[in-house]
Amino acid sequence: MKQDLPFLEMEGTPRVPVVLDGTPIDLPDGANLAAALLAAGVDVFRQTPVSGAPRGPFCMMGACFDCLVEIDGVARQACMMQVAHGLQITRPQGRTAAYGGDDEPA
Repeated sequence: MKQDLPFLEMEGTPRVPVVLDGTPIDLPDGANLAAALLAAGVDVFRQTPVSGAPRGPFCMMGACFDCLVEIDGVARQACMMQVAHGLQITRPQGRTAAYGGDDEPA
């Protein structure tokens, strides 16, 4: 990432279009993806595979996996990604391929 403070890197940054669960959204280009989504009001990034409990960024350094999303069909940690033009972001629901399971909750 560009800075140690991911929310500061968004100030005055040009915005680029991305798609979140099929909905277009403009985020700051090059910003930390998890921070940009939080600043845009997205607080649930995924649901736990077993109970369906909502999860969102916790550690912001790649240790907890609570910010796990699918980007262009690949499971990624949003806190370890930068915003880029045209990202296709999907929030996993239940036991999806991101968790090595099928679409049915356990």
